[in-house]
Amino acid sequence: MQPLLLVSLGATGTWIGNLSILAPYKPCFIAATVVLLGYGHYLVYAKPKVCAPGAACARPLPKRSLKSALWAASILIAVAASFDYLAPLLLGA
Repeated sequence: MQPLLLVSLGATGTWIGNLSILAPYKPCFIAATVVLLGYGHYLVYAKPKVCAPGAACARPLPKRSLKSALWAASILIAVAASFDYLAPLLLGA
């Protein structure tokens, strides 16, 4: 089951938190997320900007806010991915 499907059917975060059917796929989800974040960083920092005058890409997004959002998402995902390892240290278990 897809988590988005569960949310659209009315399943709340508390119920989804107890759902362990997706736990074996966690490394796959983390790997896919890292690949997509890497692609996002490539698009922001390394991809050459080729644009014709007057085209839709001629007016770029503000770089500072785009970079800030990308780094904020990267940090949140890093914390979420490492929570299983940090939880025992933080909770004293």
